[in-house]
Amino acid sequence: MKVLIGTDLEGVAGVVSFEQQVYDNAKYYEAAKKLLTAEVNAAVEGLLEAGADDILVSDGHGPGAIHFESLHPKAKLLHGRPVPSQDIKRKVYASYDVAIMIGQHAMAGIQTGNLNHTQSSSKIDYYKLNGKKIGEIAQFALMNGALGTPLIFLSGDEAACREAEELIPGIETAAVKQGLGRNSAISLSAQAAAEKIRKGAAAALRKYLASPVKPFTMEGPFVLEKRFFHTDTVDAFDSNPRYKRIDPQTVQISSDNILDIIYA
Repeated sequence: MKVLIGTDLEGVAGVVSFEQQVYDNAKYYEAAKKLLTAEVNAAVEGLLEAGADDILVSDGHGPGAIHFESLHPKAKLLHGRPVPSQDIKRKVYASYDVAIMIGQHAMAGIQTGNLNHTQSSSKIDYYKLNGKKIGEIAQFALMNGALGTPLIFLSGDEAACREAEELIPGIETAAVKQGLGRNSAISLSAQAAAEKIRKGAAAALRKYLASPVKPFTMEGPFVLEKRFFHTDTVDAFDSNPRYKRIDPQTVQISSDNILDIIYA
């Protein structure tokens, strides 16, 4: 059983600040990386207990946020910046049976979502897919779903877990902090968060092995709308024929194939 782990940093217990912990020049960035890696290691332990024998960690935070020296010895790591092309990454992802997410945050605009954003905390107002707002959870689930890989588990703050549960009924989740606002939360201890993740990941894989679920997919055609905070960000899309500028701050991209647009 091969398991792909997609990671982010903002949904980790103890991580509550972009400026102090999340950006790569932040004072406590290295400490935050170790918190994430401990949660990843807990997930690896749970997956191994449930029967996984090949686990790949895909470091999904912008500048990278896995503390390599601390990574579980049974895990492999897909890392490096700039990241591989989508074609290369999809070939790797498609060889895995199931996927999970660790350290995930809610989409932009969720009031109680600690560190909520979609892709860029400094540039993007929102994403909409066929008129409905989506975040990074939907992006990851849809990409993997199109490759035949179901998303079966997610850890993060309570808002991220609710987002995943509304998107994929039956998904197992582990909430490791309660967002009080974008820049504050009540976190479980690192030890309690790790244990919750270990148990949740194990339960999710056992549940899947007992009763496999279909990958998460949607019917096309697809229109992805991206709205930015500033017009100069959108100016850069004017020379790209794949995008249509629908107002000074918003562009759209369309396709019958979700893989053409979900990370375009």
